[in-house]
Amino acid sequence: MRRSVVDFAKFVLARPRPAMTPVRKIIHIDMDAFYASVEQRDDPALRGLPVAVGGSGERGVVAAASYEARRFGVRSAMPSRTAMRLCPHLVFVRPRFDVYRAVSRQIREIFAEYTPLVEPLSLDEAYLDVTENLKGIPTAVRVAAEIRARIREATGLTASAGISYNKFLAKLASEQRKPDGQFVITPEMGPAFVEGLEVSRLHGVGPATAAKMARLGIRSGRDLRGASLAFLTAHFGKAGAHFHAIARGEDHRPVRPDRPRKSAGSETTYPRDLQTPAEVEAGIEALADEVWGWCERAGAVGRTVTVKVRYADFRTLTRSRTAAEPVAGRAALAGTAVALVRGLFPLDKPVRLLGVTVSGFEAGAGRPTGRQPAFDFGEPSERE
Repeated sequence: MRRSVVDFAKFVLARPRPAMTPVRKIIHIDMDAFYASVEQRDDPALRGLPVAVGGSGERGVVAAASYEARRFGVRSAMPSRTAMRLCPHLVFVRPRFDVYRAVSRQIREIFAEYTPLVEPLSLDEAYLDVTENLKGIPTAVRVAAEIRARIREATGLTASAGISYNKFLAKLASEQRKPDGQFVITPEMGPAFVEGLEVSRLHGVGPATAAKMARLGIRSGRDLRGASLAFLTAHFGKAGAHFHAIARGEDHRPVRPDRPRKSAGSETTYPRDLQTPAEVEAGIEALADEVWGWCERAGAVGRTVTVKVRYADFRTLTRSRTAAEPVAGRAALAGTAVALVRGLFPLDKPVRLLGVTVSGFEAGAGRPTGRQPAFDFGEPSERE
């Protein structure tokens, strides 16, 4: 009897074992109040003051707000006049995107010292996969701390970091200790952490979806986890599977360096409302020209053209057209964009903002060969 037990133990130990998939180590780095912090760094007189990057005029929009300004409720994308009502002593600074881009390049050079798997989301945030890092540092916590220290040393700015086993949770974690901190969500913590959140904080749940979920009795991650896959799919279509997964702390998306662009566009808020169709068409043609300039430099062409019109009362409309072939050239882009906007004539109200976007790029498109305009970096392009 004893021999058979010993033989069985040897058999178990000798069996080939399935390879274990290592737990990923994902870091989400998010610069703290990036644009405003750069301005405060470069102008000591602004330090400690509530600062808004953007335009202070009637048509101004806040592109970024310092933490001092955020205490008064000032937020990015807020009309400047609203921000000034909330914080009468708010200091406005015009944006310097060339400086922000230069600082962003410094930060990305630091990332590259630790891993080639860097997925930038904008000038001021990125995902890093450090499951295997170039410096052999054993823990992602130490990698994140070292990167944050390097950023402070090189730029004089602070960054926050979230560390977890997937992108969804790493991004949530980076919000927990802002500014200038870091937070870890381990595999053991993940599902319970999500259960305690409002659904509006979950990836892919915008205001309209959150409102629909509330009508269905889903207000928290715990409520979402209690909903079956069949129920979520019935009410949210393909997104139902995504919601079912994240409610359990699951996200299998890889960190994708050099993520291909899906679109390129530009929009403008005008110093005075556009009153006539001729003015609107001229604005659309100018934007189309700017977008095509990027397409030429990037060697990227798309099949879908979208125009955006925001009226003086802030009501916004979009119109799109997708062709069988990519846009053939500058004239074709402008012609399509103008034709789309003509579908909105006669104007219901004066127009305060116009936008033009090209999307539906072919695989591999969108890798620029020269200098790119501001809108290509995901930053606000509101003008006055």
